[in-house]
Order: sequence, then structure tokens, then C-alpha cells
Amino acid sequence: MEPGLKGRSAIVTGASRGIGAAIAKALGRAGATVAVNYLRSADKAEAVAGEIRGAGGTAFAIQADVTRKEDVEAMVAETIKRYGKIDILVNNAAIGFPLKPFIDHSWEEVEAKMTGEMKGVFFTTQAAVRDMMKRRYGRIIHISSGLSRYPSEGFYTHAAAKAAMDSGARVMAKELGPLGITVNVIGPGLIPTDATAHMPKEMFDFIAGATPLKRVGAPDDVAGAVSFLASDMAGFITGHYIHVNGGIFMP
Repeated sequence: MEPGLKGRSAIVTGASRGIGAAIAKALGRAGATVAVNYLRSADKAEAVAGEIRGAGGTAFAIQADVTRKEDVEAMVAETIKRYGKIDILVNNAAIGFPLKPFIDHSWEEVEAKMTGEMKGVFFTTQAAVRDMMKRRYGRIIHISSGLSRYPSEGFYTHAAAKAAMDSGARVMAKELGPLGITVNVIGPGLIPTDATAHMPKEMFDFIAGATPLKRVGAPDDVAGAVSFLASDMAGFITGHYIHVNGGIFMP
């Protein structure tokens, strides 16, 4: 059995670059039709969709602010209009956050990250899952962060927001399981993307040296795990947090 997704329809949020772009392209290669969501990077999202189409797949780019309910509902409606259904939802869009010690945070900074992160997952999942419930089939995958499970200084808001998302996923898995819908979380380790471009090379070298596989991750490492969880091969897996970190943290 292979993780073939022919005939499946997917939405990937925050898919114009980095991990989201890799996920969208991987799902497209596996045969799924893909809605490539973006907030501001229209050209990059169009390029991702174009690459999927160029490889023989089906995809379109669609703008939506996942923290706005009306945007999300319009995105879901357009995807269903084009593809007839939604089988796979990948919640990858993330909210920026300040990197600094806990004691230096303002509540407004914490609230912005917590509220934004949860709004994105809440609105998008609630809108997409209604179609999944009608057909009693669905794959929901949240992209979290390894920092929600193992702490690192300066990442208070990020770790807390992702941990809230992780806990909510387990409740979703309990409630939606009887309807044939699985809900899982992927926790990536350090992945070189635009979001981590500010980090010094020494940090990447240190993490690679501390990892059993002796390298940091790549967006395609996360995309491979998503493709598996989105497929029928993972039909009996739900409510789980999958570490994609090269073994640097083994719970």
C-alpha cells in the first residue's frame, strides 16, 4: 500500500512557502487536488499551485486570513465549488511571535499569539469539518512545533499557543472519530525556512550535532509525514502527536 491520494481534495493553510509549500506539493504529487492558501504572498502561492499543475496535478491559490471567519468560510466554499468536497485539511498557517524571556512579555503579545493561533485552527477546522461530517470521511492534520513538548528559552508564547492547539486536537479526535474523521498533530523540530532565517548558523550546527540523524530537518521531511497521515494507510491513527525531529527528543 502506498500513500496515494488520487480523488482526494485538500486545503493547506499558509502554503505559499516553507513547510506549507512543501506539504501542498507533496499532496499534489500523491494525486490530491490542492487549495494553496496564502495571506499576502500571492506570487509565491501561485508559483506553488503552478508547480503542482506543471507536474500533472490540480491546484489553485486562494487568499484568506485564517483568523477571519468570513475569509475561511469563503475559502472552504470555493474549494468545494471547484473540487466538490474537502477530504484533507492541513492547518499549517502560523502567527508571528516575539522571541524573548517570559518576564519581558506583555499580556497583549501573549494574547495576540494565543488568540491568533487558535482562531486559525478553530475557524478553518470548523468550516471544513462540516463537509467531512456529511460524507463521514476526513483527515485533519495540525502542524505544531516540537517546542510545545520540549522547552527552549524565549519561546513562551509560541510553545503555549502550540500546546493549546495540541490539546484541542485530542478532543477533536474523540468527537470526530465516530464520523470517520481522524485528527493528528505533527511536531517538527528545527526546519530551515523563512521563519528560522534569523537564527545563526551555529544554532543549526548545534542542533544537528545533538540529533541522532546528525542533521536538521527539511520541509520535505514534514511533508512526508503529512502525506502518510492524509492517506488511507493512516486510517487507524488518530489523536496522536507525531514528532518529526530526527530523534533529538524522544518522549
